[in-house]
Amino acid sequence: MSLFGTILEKLGLRKDQDEDKPASTGTTGTAGRMPRKPSATTTNPKATTSGKPTGTAPTSSKGVSTTTSVADKRQREDAAVKHDPAAAPARPTTAAPRAVSQVDVMNMLEQKATGTGLNWKQSIADLLSLLDIENSYDARVELAKELNAPQEVMGDSARMNTWLHKEVLRKIAANGGNIPQELLD
Repeated sequence: MSLFGTILEKLGLRKDQDEDKPASTGTTGTAGRMPRKPSATTTNPKATTSGKPTGTAPTSSKGVSTTTSVADKRQREDAAVKHDPAAAPARPTTAAPRAVSQVDVMNMLEQKATGTGLNWKQSIADLLSLLDIENSYDARVELAKELNAPQEVMGDSARMNTWLHKEVLRKIAANGGNIPQELLD
């Protein structure tokens, strides 16, 4: 797992990221295709006039199935609604898109920091330490590379730490954490 992924996980912002990975289809050739369904006007070659059931849908004398399709039912329902809106059948509704749930990162970090003396609001090393993540210089360089730090900040550890702290907080906010704007500026 990436270092930033570990940060999100520790903050409760990353549940299961399997949807990030493309699903492998595992199908080749024609596997997965549905067999063609005979049309309603096709006659059954095994049908006999002996009166024995053939396993096909009942048909009219013209050979057309008497079953009603979903589209036909909806069309009749829509016509009925135009004449009598109270006759509208209850159709299942699709769920509204869910907003990204926000995690109270501020409260969580404040509680963890109580009595520790760690200044997570200004120091990336303290933030990582508070989350029980390695905060060595090498770990911070690795995190900066993972987050695509500009080359000009990589040569100066103070600038890298400042950039890294702001970027981590921005990305936490982008993933549903409630980070105040004053910490992002």
